[in-house]
Amino acid sequence: MREKKPKVGRPKMARGEAKAIVLQSRVQPAEKAAYVRAAKSEGKDLSTWVRETLNHAINGGRLSSERRA
Repeated sequence: MREKKPKVGRPKMARGEAKAIVLQSRVQPAEKAAYVRAAKSEGKDLSTWVRETLNHAINGGRLSSERRA
């Protein structure tokens, strides 16, 4: 019998953990560079930084993981 080769690539995420929608936005190159610098300064990737920054803006200054009172 043949042995199964291990699958290549990232392992699948648990159900409900993966993001379902891709949000695209057009920005100037200088704006993107500033976003990348800000994300790196916080030790985050650009996608995480943008998502957290936008969620912070719509949640009245609270992070999306904080519960509303």
